[in-house]
Amino acid sequence: MTAPFYVTTPIYYVNARPHLGHAYTTIAADVICRFHSMRGAETFLLTGTDEHGEKIVRAAKKEKLTPRAYVEKISAQFKALWPQLNIGYNHFVRTTDSYHVSVVQRVLQKIYDSGDIYFSEYEGLYCFGCERFYTERELVEGKCPDHDTQPEVIKESNYFFKMSRYQDWLVDHIHAHPDFIRPEHFRNEVLAFLREPLEDLCISRPKTRLEWGISLPFDENFVTYVWFDALLNYVSALGYPDGELFHKFWPHVQHTVAKDILKPHGIYWPIMLHAAGIPVYQHLNVHGYWNVDQSKMSKTIGNVVDPLELKTVYGLDAFRFFLMRDMVFGLDSNFSESALVQRINSDLANDLGNLFSRVLSMVHKYFKGEVPEVDPAVEAELNLDLEQRAIRCIADYQAAMEAFAFHKALIIVWEFINHLNKTIDVTAPWMLAKKKTTQKQLQVVIYDLLEGLRIISGLIYPVMPDTAQAMQRHLGMNPEAPFYFLNMLKRFKTIPAGTRIPKSVALFPRIDTENKKEPDLSAGSDAEATGGAGFKPQISIDDFAMLDLRVATVLKAETIPRARKLLKLEIDVGEKRTIVAGIAESYAPEALVGKQIIVVANLKPVKIMGILSNGMMLAAVDGKRISAATLDKPLPPGSPMR
Repeated sequence: MTAPFYVTTPIYYVNARPHLGHAYTTIAADVICRFHSMRGAETFLLTGTDEHGEKIVRAAKKEKLTPRAYVEKISAQFKALWPQLNIGYNHFVRTTDSYHVSVVQRVLQKIYDSGDIYFSEYEGLYCFGCERFYTERELVEGKCPDHDTQPEVIKESNYFFKMSRYQDWLVDHIHAHPDFIRPEHFRNEVLAFLREPLEDLCISRPKTRLEWGISLPFDENFVTYVWFDALLNYVSALGYPDGELFHKFWPHVQHTVAKDILKPHGIYWPIMLHAAGIPVYQHLNVHGYWNVDQSKMSKTIGNVVDPLELKTVYGLDAFRFFLMRDMVFGLDSNFSESALVQRINSDLANDLGNLFSRVLSMVHKYFKGEVPEVDPAVEAELNLDLEQRAIRCIADYQAAMEAFAFHKALIIVWEFINHLNKTIDVTAPWMLAKKKTTQKQLQVVIYDLLEGLRIISGLIYPVMPDTAQAMQRHLGMNPEAPFYFLNMLKRFKTIPAGTRIPKSVALFPRIDTENKKEPDLSAGSDAEATGGAGFKPQISIDDFAMLDLRVATVLKAETIPRARKLLKLEIDVGEKRTIVAGIAESYAPEALVGKQIIVVANLKPVKIMGILSNGMMLAAVDGKRISAATLDKPLPPGSPMR
């Protein structure tokens, strides 16, 4: 019987909106979860948001919201994003949930009662960005390694957790379980840190400095340190200590995190578990950063990539494939749109898409759209060896996936795809079709190619579920059936002869790099674009008040090369700005100059076709008809809308 499988993402800190890094971690968790479902395991994927701490208070204050209102807003953005990226999580935990608060206080009390928490005065170097104290040896040239800022000296009385008591235990545990932290270089990094004496962990903040947090159960004058609070989500979400889910899934847990939170997960968390008498997790799987312009993504330097924009422009499955294929799990990777386009055109359009189209077209050309019958004697004589290759491919793929080597698993699948393409070139079905004496050989070739496509559809399912289902439908199969199980994939010759095959479709159309597709900025949902009643969810007056709608005068308008729908507008909105608007098919540039329009002035700037658009023009849309929102009488530029 296959053991259950439990995978977690870190819970994401809600001091900023979700970006590419969050999307990668969560998609990776979804991919590994889907893979273990293929193995027949009962699976559970946990994600959520971390909502306490000083950074939350500062972020809320900046937006003139209470911490509660702020975390509700940002947490909702994370929760709404994951289904749009086809991520099937089982539970979304929030550290403000009452059940989580109860578990945190229960564990704190348990550790306090055992004598592992004490009260003391402490003076140390504190990074407000990280919300933790640093030792001198952890700093880089006297600065926080993550924020490049000099920590402030803080002296205050707090509660401390005796981590130092468990240092030798943790070192022994890591040595006894070589794959406890993987890849290996992160295991070595933790061991290197543990060669120095481990300091006790400050686990409280006085309410005189911070009130937004979980109160200590043994002292109401303090709140819990955000990491001690956040890490316990992995057990609170399962109903620790008595929940059925906890007993079923916790013994099989796999954590997935980025390398910037290696220390809390690789040192704090196992020691916390051990001190509380909770079994330690199975593996900590650590991945690298997505770098943009050779730098880690950062809201501060403005190189954050919006996953929804990429998904909208290039397609969801192509986006998921690129993330899994281009990052070696555990190493950093560089993101660029050109690399994404190249991967789509090369691997998806040329290799997989072309193979799929060629095979299905030949089924219709030579067999009127029906799966041909195979003569076993002719098949044995022809000896294409596709079945044995498929079995080896599946075994290698399974080993790579179990090791979180997603890029390697996809390389293995693409080697099989390339072999099928080569089989077409070598056997030349178009030549076999010309002679009556080679019709049976043609039947074998086409049938085995169809079986190869069926196997490929199963292997790509964890990464590209929609494409896998589309392939299944065009192989005459039911995509809702549990065909994805690995033991089903290992069976060759499962497609019944005589099955009707629908005509081929382009799985991944090539992207014209000379006339690259640009995002459609002119409309929202399909229902809205057609003038239907597809209203968005209701919002409060406070939500609406966050929009800064302003009158703007168009100073200049011009077309954008290779962007059929877009215009570049220079506007006066009380200050000069540039915006990009998807109205080129409805307005000539010269017709807009001097017009007064309505813009969203506080929209986060975004690069579109290489132009930084600082705001958004409002327009009504009915199908292809677009009408800009204008005024019936002139007003000074920058006048607010109410």
